[in-house]
This record gives sequence, C-alpha cells and structure tokens, in this order.
Amino acid sequence: MFDSCVDPKTLEGLAWLLCYLTTGKQFLFYMSFGTVLLLILVTAPVALAFGFGGALAARASFLPLRIFGRAYTAMVRGVPDILFFLFVPIAMDQGIELLRHKIKCPDWDQPIRQGADFVVCAAAKMPQSSSPQWVHEIYGFWLAVAAFAIVFGAFAANVLSGAMQAVPRAQLETAEAYGMSPRQVTRRVLIPQMWVYALPGLSNLWMILLKATPLLFLLGVEDIVYWARELGAQKSQAFEYPHPDWRVWYFLALLFFYLAMTKISETVLKRITARLSRGQATMAGEAMRKAAV
Repeated sequence: MFDSCVDPKTLEGLAWLLCYLTTGKQFLFYMSFGTVLLLILVTAPVALAFGFGGALAARASFLPLRIFGRAYTAMVRGVPDILFFLFVPIAMDQGIELLRHKIKCPDWDQPIRQGADFVVCAAAKMPQSSSPQWVHEIYGFWLAVAAFAIVFGAFAANVLSGAMQAVPRAQLETAEAYGMSPRQVTRRVLIPQMWVYALPGLSNLWMILLKATPLLFLLGVEDIVYWARELGAQKSQAFEYPHPDWRVWYFLALLFFYLAMTKISETVLKRITARLSRGQATMAGEAMRKAAV
C-alpha cells in the first residue's frame, strides 16, 4: 500500500480507487487467480494418470483388475460430481487422521465415532491446530486436487478406453505378426496411436475442468469466487473502504478471466491436434495431406 493510503477517508476519485485496489485483501484476490491456475496445471496430469491407469485396468486380462477399472469408471461417472467433490476431501481427511491416530495414540480408549462427530487425539489432527495458516491452505488444496483428479480421471479413463478401441485393429495385428508381445503392441503401437483419437474428448474434459474450478469455494479453499463475493459485497462505514454492492464487477472480471483461458486453451489444443494428426490415417490427417498437395 502506498504511503498516501494511510487514511482512506481523506481520499477521493482515482486516488481512493488506486488505494482500494492495492490493499492486502485485494492482493489475496489477485493471488487466488494463481491458485486456480495451479489447480488446473496440477490436476490435469494427475487426472490423466488416473484415467490412463483406469483405461489400462479396464482392458487387463486379470479379471479383478479389469472389474476394478470398469467399476471405477462407471461408478464415478454415474454419481453427481458434487458428491465426490464433497465426499473425497472429507473421507481422505478422516482416513489420514485415523491412520495417524492408530500410530500416535495406541492407548486411546474412547470411541472415534461419537454420534456425528469424528474424534481423534490432538496429535493425530491433520494439520495441527498450531500449524501456520499456509499449511492449512496447502493441505486443503491437495485434498481438492485429489477430489478433482478422481472425478475427472474416471471421465478421462472412458475417453482413453474409447480411443484405444478406435485404433485400427489392422495396425495391432501387423505388430503381432512381426513378433511383438502384447505388452510391446500396447506400448509401441496402441498407446502412441490412440492420442489423436483421444484428444477431442480430452479437450472437452480440459474445458470442463476449467469451468469446474469455482467448486474450490465449496471445498473451503479461498479461490477467486470466495474473494469476489467477499470483496464485492457491500461494505459499510465500519470498513476502511466502504462501497456499495460491487459483486457484479468482480464477477465480470471472473467472466473475462475464464473467457481468456478458454480462448488460450482452444488455440493450444488446436495446435496439438494438428501436430498429432500429421501423417495419421484420420480425417484430419487426410485433410492435411490434401492441403499439402
């Protein structure tokens, strides 16, 4: 904050607005955009890994593994996303605390479930009540990443499974005829070829993930939606910078942010699609060959 912003009541016009936009809470609002971007950049590869594992599990010859892969995909896709977004962080948090409780407090003689309460010893709490605020925020952030990854991983598994089936069978049979083992066929032919078929579905998932980031607000993470509601709400004279209800302006800023992210994503995904389609026996690859001629 500038030195001239010490007494906001003496300011007017642009000077007042400049001081208002450079307060500590406003900088937390600006930093929350980084939280959203970090969530996307971390969740996307983790969800893709979940999806890749689920797709391979659904094709496995080992029956229990195949059942697990198909059950994971069907169950998560068949349950409303909001339930998983609320259930996974709670379940993981209580699971971690229960494990720590068994290790750190073996002599505990009270029930852990006491009505609707989940009670563990103080040493098992995660994170500790004495931990700084940033530890609580990082812990909540990673619980949110787990929830997003599990949900979107199931959808990615379905997309990748369909992409694997779309790879022409003749290519796999040719690889087998050259003496490749099933694992070599999967690793050297199936997986490299499937990406061009999976990219349209994965692109849609990326857009859905981008639009789902406001759900961080429901998980207790102070994201852009939280700060837009907090800072935009009407402030009385009891506050340093009183103002009327400005939520419409804050949410308008979020609108432009998400539209910009969508445009950037479309441009990047278009280039990736063109790169993967080059030389492939697909409609996009055929169009590129004709354009080259």
